[in-house]
Amino acid sequence: MSSVDIRRSLDLLVTDIATRLMGADATTMVSVTEGVLAELLAFFEVDHTCLRYNDHNIHATVLVAECPVRPVKPVPDPLGVIYFADADDAFRASETRTFPYFGRPRGEFPEYEERVLAGAGWPEVSFVSAPLVSAGIPTGNVTLTKSSDRHWSDDEVNSLKAIAALFAQLQGRIEAEERLRHIAAHDDLTGLSNRRALLEYMEHRLKPGQPGPVAALFIDLDRLKALNDFLGHAAGDQFIRALAKRLRDQTDPRDMIARLGGDEFVIVPAVPLTASDAQREAERIKRFFGERVVVGGEKVSRSVSIGVAVGIPGETSVSDVLRQADQAVLAAKSAGGNGIVTFSDEMRAQHALRDDIELHLRHAVESDSLLLHYQPEVDLRTGKILAVEALVRWEHPTRGLLYPGMFIQVAEATNLAGELGRWVIREACRQLAEWRRKGLASDIVLRINVSPVQLVSLDFVASVDKVLKEFGLDGASVCLEITEHVVVQDLTRTRITLEGLKKIGVQVAIDDFGTGYSSLSHLKALTVDALKIDLGFVQRLGQDADDLAIVKSIVGLANSFGLALVAEGVETEIAARTLLELGCHRAQGFLISRPVPPARVEELFAAGSIPIEALQG
Repeated sequence: MSSVDIRRSLDLLVTDIATRLMGADATTMVSVTEGVLAELLAFFEVDHTCLRYNDHNIHATVLVAECPVRPVKPVPDPLGVIYFADADDAFRASETRTFPYFGRPRGEFPEYEERVLAGAGWPEVSFVSAPLVSAGIPTGNVTLTKSSDRHWSDDEVNSLKAIAALFAQLQGRIEAEERLRHIAAHDDLTGLSNRRALLEYMEHRLKPGQPGPVAALFIDLDRLKALNDFLGHAAGDQFIRALAKRLRDQTDPRDMIARLGGDEFVIVPAVPLTASDAQREAERIKRFFGERVVVGGEKVSRSVSIGVAVGIPGETSVSDVLRQADQAVLAAKSAGGNGIVTFSDEMRAQHALRDDIELHLRHAVESDSLLLHYQPEVDLRTGKILAVEALVRWEHPTRGLLYPGMFIQVAEATNLAGELGRWVIREACRQLAEWRRKGLASDIVLRINVSPVQLVSLDFVASVDKVLKEFGLDGASVCLEITEHVVVQDLTRTRITLEGLKKIGVQVAIDDFGTGYSSLSHLKALTVDALKIDLGFVQRLGQDADDLAIVKSIVGLANSFGLALVAEGVETEIAARTLLELGCHRAQGFLISRPVPPARVEELFAAGSIPIEALQG
């Protein structure tokens, strides 16, 4: 074959290999490389070809692929990873050499090539090794070996240099892809896995046939904000990184550890764990998590809340396990933090009810599924009805009559509280207007609970005024009740709203009074008309001296500010008598009447009073 034909064949070889390597990615790189090495083996008529990468972090050359694959290899393969410090001259040269080098039994080398085996004797085989070079740094080599003598022409060497450059391009591209994949699957701050990687891992672990149970431990730091506020966010980040390293150091290297953001982590142990085993692992993690960390010159620590959930491969979905672990950690935090909660069947039932309520509540607000019951408020001395409190109920299609405690929190969490509150105000005012058209409730005050969302709404006062005008009611006929903790949360906005309500004549009462003492100093600045003593204090009258002292002080406070006073939760004769002795005459509670439907309220109005037999005589 002429030199022209040889060059043409070499050009075609390089072009074909370039096409094959361009289509390779991280998942096909080894198989494509093995095919290229087989092609080189056949074309150059050699006995062995291989591709090796340099790992400069550990100063070693690593075997990537070879052809033919050696049929029997010890474990570990002595040629798999060769450290340069322990290697012979040929392998050691690949750490720094950026141009091809050769070996021949007869010792004949091209004039431009420096012999790498000088002083080591002639090799028993012929070889050529073309380095992979990136930015002037040797990153590996492709080597062709023949068991007998072989001469390598300049054209062949130049073609091998081009092929080595193609392998270097593939290597760089795959490393870039792997860096992108690492970034996409890991948290920037800690280097731990992120949510995406966690979901992929759990998807695999929960496939049918995988070993189980699969446990998930949801970790939430308690009160990290306080640390950030005191030491700054940079120190907070340093604290998070230190805890992430502690997690990595103190757990099985095979465990999946992910940071979901902020102060939340999830651990999925690599080995199957039952709920009780996972609980014990959570207790161990909680102990070492609480150890102090030096941050910004300060020794600091945070307690953690941990939620535990367990899934069965083939039966439980990833979303179910993570949702259950999340619900468990929320329960731990709700209990005060620094605790561990394992998701249980009881919690499953509670959350199933919550999900059901959340799914159907909006329709209930928009349809006729909601209704109001009314609890009378009387003068304990005479039994005369002075007011009624409107209390919302939900006639659920499958669960029957639901009380506010079962769905109000869901309404607040799903931004339905404002819409629900508007419905209650309008329906209660409509009902009062209807009673008055029948000649009833002419001097009765209608009490309506107001949510925090309503209270801070800019158009709240205007919306109340509009409803009053729609049904022809004067403002004095309505008393809106706000909880004490709402007053404390946003005093400025509350004051503006209360002043607006006062202008349209609507009364305001502070409900559950006595549970948030920080608002006592604000009473004088607020335009309120009444206080309602929290039922917890009233129910224990006659049993707890501290509660008696608190109620007595609230009575004195109301008298000092000239406010009306109502006791709620009156359920016993001794509570009613004690209130009378203290000078609190207005009350509501089960001893007087439970909340009842509108028809029953009409009967009570017609009677004019509710006899309280326990107080007679």
